[in-house]
Amino acid sequence: MFRPFVFIEHPSFLEHDTGGGLHPEVPARVALIRQRLEHGSLASSMTVRLPKESVRADLLAIHDESYLFRLEEACLAGQTSIDHPDNQISYESFDVAQVAAASGMTAIDLLETGQASSVFCSVRPPGHHAERSRALGFCFLNNVAIAARYWQKAYQRQKIFIIDWDAHHGNGIQSAFERDKEVFYASIHEHPTFSFPGTGYAEDRGEETGRGATLNVPLPPGAGDEMLLEAIRTKIAPAIEAFQPEALIVAAGFDGHRDDDMSGLMYSTAVYQELGRIMRHWGECCQGRVVSILEGGYHLEALAASVEAYLVGLVGFETGEK
Repeated sequence: MFRPFVFIEHPSFLEHDTGGGLHPEVPARVALIRQRLEHGSLASSMTVRLPKESVRADLLAIHDESYLFRLEEACLAGQTSIDHPDNQISYESFDVAQVAAASGMTAIDLLETGQASSVFCSVRPPGHHAERSRALGFCFLNNVAIAARYWQKAYQRQKIFIIDWDAHHGNGIQSAFERDKEVFYASIHEHPTFSFPGTGYAEDRGEETGRGATLNVPLPPGAGDEMLLEAIRTKIAPAIEAFQPEALIVAAGFDGHRDDDMSGLMYSTAVYQELGRIMRHWGECCQGRVVSILEGGYHLEALAASVEAYLVGLVGFETGEK
């Protein structure tokens, strides 16, 4: 029996201008996801909601105020990038990034108040590479990290488990929580020897009091569905069982797809449906408190199809299609 789900988006996500041309992080990413879902099998079970406004204090739980001022000033001054030429910005980008950050917090509110049983945040810009005081990898505010701190503060869900299966390691999430034993960060990604940002080695397990609450599972280039699911079964599942989280946040990246040239991974569309099933099962262990927030995914057709497949698994809408 499938469950209806809430799809969080905002028109402003189309306004973050990365300059067009060859830049992979484009407005069409979220536009095509919405279009695919509106015309697919999940359309009748989807409710679209807008994010609330972000609160500065929630952003400051993860980012330095000097960085927020610097990012805002760069956008308003008409700069075209910040910290690296890949981090393209426009006049609207700071405001749009705040809306993206607010999306995860809105999803948490909906779950905690019983207004939703499953939520997917279709946001841009992505966030998991953003550091405390630096933009990186198309990311400006760390949406997932901000959501985790908000869940702890607003609803006292102290033990948060973050699973990140984007093709690239979420260095910003790891650095935010590497000394925190209450937030467990687990990432499956292409091996950092071959992949941006060059972090996320298996021996990185956290620091000081957070030692053991970080788990990196790097995969070799060419890894496909079988290696991904084996990592889930043998590495991530035992970690989540041992940690016993109160809530789960999914950094839902889709750039490991075999058609996406942003990594050397070779996942199929179908494997994302299986990931959805697994996240649904894990969510049952924490009373359905699961929030999924979009990260990477740059082959437009593969991204839209993979998000749909993931949601089919997440809400239990089994179509039998592979």
